[in-house]
Amino acid sequence: MSRLFVEHLCVIDCAWLHPERGLLGESWIVDIELEGGLDEQGMVLDFGRVKPLLKSLIDESVDHRLLVPGRDPALRLDIDGGEAKLRYRYGDAELLHRSPLTALCVLDRGDITASAVEAHLGELCLAAMPSNVTGMTIGLRAETIAGPSYRYVHGLPKHDGNCQRIAHGHRSRIEIFRDGLRCEASERWLAERWRDIYLGSRGDLVTNDGETAPRCYHFRYTAPEGEFELVIERERCELLETESTVEQIAAHVARLLKEREPGATFRVRAYEGVKKGAIADV
Repeated sequence: MSRLFVEHLCVIDCAWLHPERGLLGESWIVDIELEGGLDEQGMVLDFGRVKPLLKSLIDESVDHRLLVPGRDPALRLDIDGGEAKLRYRYGDAELLHRSPLTALCVLDRGDITASAVEAHLGELCLAAMPSNVTGMTIGLRAETIAGPSYRYVHGLPKHDGNCQRIAHGHRSRIEIFRDGLRCEASERWLAERWRDIYLGSRGDLVTNDGETAPRCYHFRYTAPEGEFELVIERERCELLETESTVEQIAAHVARLLKEREPGATFRVRAYEGVKKGAIADV
């Protein structure tokens, strides 16, 4: 038997439900190993086939989805055709989520862990391999971030891809330069402000909602994939006057910093997950 490996095959940007912290954004780097006999080319599998095949399977099953612990007693999940509605209790709070079923990945587990997602993906991907591939290991790891970081969840209703889903997210670093110098104090301030945050657009708020106000925000929109809805505690949210694209997030952070220190200049490098993002100057 021979073994093949691919490091950093792709990145999974998703959200998941935590029993104490609720809705969390996540970015996992995916590494894989394949084991099997050699084919007629003398390979376990051609790298040119490995990468697009596995990335496609991962994108279609987990990436940009809300990962749901199907056996968690705090979860109530109702599926009606292609629509899913869930209610989830965490700590002393509760959130409600409604979306097309394609926006969820429901695991037959009581909790969501990296090892549970690894097992789910390993089984799914191995089934799609040629017969000479007899084993597969999928590893998920978080990016090593030396400085401050935060998790955020959002949705982009105008996006024609999977970013339209109202509860997908990222684990992101932040780099802030004050008057030309890296300012870790400003980075720590933002990371604390945005710890486990939901970044919502004010334009997606449901107004005159007597049932949830003033305790929660109620977001709802229709996107190309279907209707999406989220009810979540206000204290877990920050409202943007624009869409929550990474370009607008960077600009929003720059404005917040300028309001705190009008006499300083700032450059914000806001990351959307791993090794990508946007820059704003003010």
